Amino acid sequence: MVSETLKLVATAPRRPWSPRLHRRLDALLRCLADVATAPVAGRTEDEIWRLWMHHPDRRAAAELERATRAIVAEDFATAECILHRLLARHPDYAEAWHKRATLYYLQSRDEESLRDLHRTLLIEPRHYGAILSFAEICLAREARDAALFAFDVALRLNPHHERARAAARELLAERPGRPH
Repeated sequence: MVSETLKLVATAPRRPWSPRLHRRLDALLRCLADVATAPVAGRTEDEIWRLWMHHPDRRAAAELERATRAIVAEDFATAECILHRLLARHPDYAEAWHKRATLYYLQSRDEESLRDLHRTLLIEPRHYGAILSFAEICLAREARDAALFAFDVALRLNPHHERARAAARELLAERPGRPH
């Protein structure tokens, strides 16, 4: 699943996203990718996440919010049940796939997390959060080149993500022939 998801990450900038995603996302992601927007990057990121969480069916959005609260409370069984039902009804809801991937990652269920990250990126190839999660799983598996590549793609989508920038710098510094 790593190699298949890596292919999705590699083609992310060129692949079309689901037409069901909010149309404002494109302009917001273009704005976020502009390094000069640093003063408004936080607000832009917040709006992107709000739109990723949004769903035309208000009940679906409310269920995702409930699942998110359950994850934060570490009530993983409840979160999984909610997300399973939600995805059965709305298999095109990218952020629901991402939340379930996060849930699985927190439970060290990396294969299941990878599968759901893959689904997220099929629907929303610009989902830098999913790409960053994929990079973290690659790091845990010692797939450092894949992780570095994923961090680079995520940083092209969101150059303001300092944790990703620091991780990429650290990986670059580890490379042979690079000064430490």
